[in-house]
Amino acid sequence: MVFSRLKGFDFIVSLTGSLIGKESMFMVQAMLQNVVRAASRATTKTTKLKSAVLAAISCRSNDMAALEAKFYGTIGDSYTQSLMVLEQGISNLRGSDSTEDALGMLMLAMSTLLYERGELQDSIEKLQMVHELGSASLAVKVAAWEALIGLKLEAGQDVSSLVLANDCFRLLNSSSVGNASVLGVLKSRAKATKGLTHLILGELKSAEALFGSGEGDFEDGTDQIGNIALSHGEFSHATGKFSLAKDLYEKVLHAKTENVSDNSCLASSNMISEEVLLGATCALGQLLSHSGKFDEAEELLTKALTLAESHFGSSHPKVGVILTCIALMYKHKSKLEASSAILIQEGLYRRALDMLKAPPLDSQGSDNELGKQDVIALARGGYAEILCIQQKRKGEGERMRKWAEAVWRNRRMSLAEALEISQPFKSPVVDSRICRVL
Repeated sequence: MVFSRLKGFDFIVSLTGSLIGKESMFMVQAMLQNVVRAASRATTKTTKLKSAVLAAISCRSNDMAALEAKFYGTIGDSYTQSLMVLEQGISNLRGSDSTEDALGMLMLAMSTLLYERGELQDSIEKLQMVHELGSASLAVKVAAWEALIGLKLEAGQDVSSLVLANDCFRLLNSSSVGNASVLGVLKSRAKATKGLTHLILGELKSAEALFGSGEGDFEDGTDQIGNIALSHGEFSHATGKFSLAKDLYEKVLHAKTENVSDNSCLASSNMISEEVLLGATCALGQLLSHSGKFDEAEELLTKALTLAESHFGSSHPKVGVILTCIALMYKHKSKLEASSAILIQEGLYRRALDMLKAPPLDSQGSDNELGKQDVIALARGGYAEILCIQQKRKGEGERMRKWAEAVWRNRRMSLAEALEISQPFKSPVVDSRICRVL
């Protein structure tokens, strides 16, 4: 990479000589949290990293306004250039233990950028690099652990995810270092991530032991509840506790994310706050559909679609995940109201499968790099039902149904049960963060 081609890049490099010391770390901590969010927005909206990068490479927080004004326009609006800036920041911060948290945060930001571009393995590698930072704080390491587990779950590496979740859980349970409040939040995040992994594995008793029956692992109205409440809500939803699930989803949607004074809520990749907001909106829409409240469900799922398109772009696989949920809502509505929405469903399924980059029917889905077989199988299963009731397309429908059944891997219910939604405790919940059916 030729950094000299970037206008004004010498100015940025000159700033990186000033390392972040303990006395100024607290002042820039909140700004450093914005690295992940700013970097993630740069993927499709090509948002400049201006203040986020400056916060990560300079401790002169009192000059931030002036520095940002000078920095404006020096970095091009491209994904590649954003990565170049982050890489340079990492390069210039290496070599001092006092900067390992800043290094870790930049790596978390890079992982998010790479993930949203579909470069899953590179994203995973950046998260693994965070764990090689011996002096990084627990907060930074937990953020990397949580994201790494999320990516492994999305890729279908469930056993590996559980190993990582167990390691993180044991480390935090044996730790007593640092602020007790922050440590408590980190432990709750580790519990929620481990519980989500057990739910994916179909181990409901293990998941229940971690989630419990109450809501005591987070504080109302703070950024702390994010992934904790969403995962707990999905467990409650999947096991038929609709009222509790609704409360938990709404807590996520109403949580305040401003003015977080510690780094206990750092996140990366498919666990960032935008993913949590999308996930809670989509999950609540699904719950309302499962409850027969189709007008409200349509409103929430349409909002989720808008969020996905706005954050990721209109052709991103995440959009396909939301479209699948909308198609299933219309399917359920047609069944309960004895109405017909075949054309609407078919259009949604076709577009969803296109966004999800569904492999040909003569494959078994092994080439699907991001491991979205759950959602693809669900979409193809629903689409197959529509085709099978049309005499001239029944053969195509049967082929599609057999493909979907062959790649379906949910341990809690069969594909037929997921499409039928006949019992509350057998409700399929699509987690848009990890693109899996719970």
